[in-house]
Amino acid sequence: MGPPEDCTRQPDCRERARGKRPQSRPRSRQCLLKGCERWFRPRRARERYCSPECREAARKWSHWKAQQRYRATAAGKKKRNGQSRRYRERVRDRQPATPEEVLPQAARVITPNFFRPLLRPARLLPRVRHRAPVARPAILFARVPARHGAGLAARTALAARPAAAVEEVSSRGGR
Repeated sequence: MGPPEDCTRQPDCRERARGKRPQSRPRSRQCLLKGCERWFRPRRARERYCSPECREAARKWSHWKAQQRYRATAAGKKKRNGQSRRYRERVRDRQPATPEEVLPQAARVITPNFFRPLLRPARLLPRVRHRAPVARPAILFARVPARHGAGLAARTALAARPAAAVEEVSSRGGR
């Protein structure tokens, strides 16, 4: 028996005439990867994970879990003990490095022009402002809380260097 004559109006009329139903997609489900558990619409009936990243993570976890189960068996323990024994032998047989092996090539030298591309152009230098000097304790104790019961004034002593200390340090050539 052929298709009905008014089949030109409906695009899936031929499939219905042959007894085929239009294929429906599987219903929404949760991704089975622990921690993801997002809802998604699978493209195929047996899809379990929402994305290729979740599939890869599940494959890695499955491999890790199989490895753990194998290592719990007697054969797995025996194989692992053999690996550990061979590693310890290799470490014991290693020769200490000689000075020639430590530094086989010449030492790297930084040329005077090495940092030139990192320097600012001279036209930008006048715009750079000089910052006021900061006391070393102010830097060292910046995040240390004041003692319990101390007022806010306890921190102001560290905020700036006294002028006499600045002159004394600059005359010695230090900072």
